Amino acid sequence: MRLAISHTTRYRFTEPVAHGLQRLRLTPKATQGQQILDWSMEYSGAREEISYDDQNFNHVTLVSVREGASEVVINCRGTVDTEDKAGVIGHHAGHLPLWGFLGHTPLTRPGSRVRQLLSSVERSEEGMVPTLHNLSAAIRERVAYETGKTHVHTTAEDALADGFGVCQDHAHIFIAAARALEIPARYVSGYLMMDDRVDQEATHAWAEAYVQGLGWVGFDISNGISPDPRYVRVATGRDYRDAAPVTGISFGAVTEDLHVHLAVQQQTVEQ
Repeated sequence: MRLAISHTTRYRFTEPVAHGLQRLRLTPKATQGQQILDWSMEYSGAREEISYDDQNFNHVTLVSVREGASEVVINCRGTVDTEDKAGVIGHHAGHLPLWGFLGHTPLTRPGSRVRQLLSSVERSEEGMVPTLHNLSAAIRERVAYETGKTHVHTTAEDALADGFGVCQDHAHIFIAAARALEIPARYVSGYLMMDDRVDQEATHAWAEAYVQGLGWVGFDISNGISPDPRYVRVATGRDYRDAAPVTGISFGAVTEDLHVHLAVQQQTVEQ
């Protein structure tokens, strides 16, 4: 499937910025089942300083906010070819070893609620993948998808306690539970083309678990499926903080307003 993506991030500051740096993870990965045909990034109110691949093989671009800027706009666009791999990414790559995805982070540290969740999950006799799908289903039953009630600092335990969250929260709960089972797990940020629209509400997030014999396997907990050709992987990490699209610091102002416009559309492939 060929997907055309247009992603604009616009944020305004309360007053002109004296100095600011932004770390962008907005370039899709070239991985199994995903080929990047073209990708470009343009900036208003900022300039690119350097780009590099981090420990998770995420392509990171560091930009500086121009002195006196009151607004920054980042325009990304490109074309990606995807294949249906039933969510299987395969072998591990990156400088961070597999055991690095067994350790808990502040966002994914399991507590009593994660352990109670695990105790209710049916272990399948057919292997680990069906068991992890059972875990995904159990999370959806307990945590309703509701926007505007959680934030980037909400932990897996907190989302389970509240009983609502978004894709980021679902992924963190899955990761916390999988690691409690001593299964390496990681967070994925990216794009999902919803079938009934071109303009998407936001970027998407899901989780991957390392299954012996298969390697990394994806689980979209919010939608109850493994990623298919409508998904584009952009960044991975131990939790949201490692894979966040935009992070950074600014001096002399705070962000007052953030707006994202995202369009993902299937393109016709000429034979």
